[in-house]
Parts: sequence; C-alpha cells; structure tokens
Amino acid sequence: MTNTEMQDQLGRRIASRLTLATDELPHEVAERLRAARAQAVAKRQRVSIQQVAGSLSRSGGEASLGADDEGGSAWWRRIASVLPLLALVAGLFTINVVQNERRASELAEVDSALLTDALPPAAYADPGFLQFLKSGR
Repeated sequence: MTNTEMQDQLGRRIASRLTLATDELPHEVAERLRAARAQAVAKRQRVSIQQVAGSLSRSGGEASLGADDEGGSAWWRRIASVLPLLALVAGLFTINVVQNERRASELAEVDSALLTDALPPAAYADPGFLQFLKSGR
C-alpha cells in the first residue's frame, strides 16, 4: 500500500467518525464542518491532479505516467548532475590560465626593468651591493 493510499484511507476513517459525531452538534457548526470538508476534498483532488500532471512524461513518442528511471529522462538527469562539476573544472582551468599570464607579465616587466637599467645585472647578485642598498648610501 502506498503512502497516498494510506493517507486516503486514514482520511476516510476520520471523515466517517466526524460524520457520526455531527448529529450531536448544532446546525451552524455542522454546516461549517461540511463546508470545510468540501474544501479539503477539492484541495486534495487538485493536489492529486497536479501530481499526475507533473509525473506525465514523454518517452519514445507515447505518454507514460510515473517517475521511473528508464528511457531518455535518466540520461538527462545524469547529464544535469555532471554539469556543475564540469563548470567548476572549467572555471578552475580558466583561473589557472589567467594567473599564469599575469605571472608571466610581471616577470617580463621585471626583466625589462633589469635590462634597461644603468646597472649591470651582475651588480644585483653581488652581496656587497645588497649591503650597500641596506645601508642607504
């Protein structure tokens, strides 16, 4: 027995007990209860119709009811579940490429500054030159 069938059966039991108890209630209260039951039944029917309409799917040229994983819909679900992972990998790859280009650009700027400076590049490697720069002379 499915969950929906169990809910319907419970609803029928409650309705029958409420119907038996309405004989003792005043007429106004009984009418309000009857109207509330009618609204609840109408709402339940709308929900049931929406569930059936939502589970209607096209597969192989014929309409079928249900949410089974057979046919093309299962493939679409699998593809849709992999798409976020692919987007993440593509984003990480793009970030890596952009950072490598920026790093290469910064190194090229430093290299061009070294080569166009008045001092020879060997001066920067001299430990005495580093001490000279730190002393401030």
